[in-house]
Amino acid sequence: MTGMTDLGKLDFGILLLLAEQEFVRGLRASTAEQGFTDQGRSDGFVLRTLGEGPTTISAMAERLEITKQGASQLADDMERRGYVERRPDPSDARVRLLHLTDRGEAALKAARKYHQAYERRLRTRFGDQAVDGLRDVLAAMAGEAEVITPHFRALMF
Repeated sequence: MTGMTDLGKLDFGILLLLAEQEFVRGLRASTAEQGFTDQGRSDGFVLRTLGEGPTTISAMAERLEITKQGASQLADDMERRGYVERRPDPSDARVRLLHLTDRGEAALKAARKYHQAYERRLRTRFGDQAVDGLRDVLAAMAGEAEVITPHFRALMF
């Protein structure tokens, strides 16, 4: 069994990758326990984007920096699984807006709850100063230009 000392000797990039994989594994397990066993890899991005409010396929594609075709495929898949639905725009019936369904809202809430609980566990184990420092380092690594892009702005809240 590899101990913490051994892990500390790993390449920094590998540590980041392993940490991200462990976070996602925990997130998937947590949301699966709440009945969301069918989550796709991109669902979180879509849920957070639509959590800001209803939007068109084109606007979602722009926000997520993907093609309209890719956004449409994501929406179709998530609609089949009951996370999103298309409704006419009240101001222009020719336009269809994507909305989160009750299931989509619940999945987003479950994911956000996991994110918050994960950070609380880190703060309990390592302290506020360490977690705040880690946040500062990660934000600097990500770069302000990247963090403020529409793609990531949809993930912030």
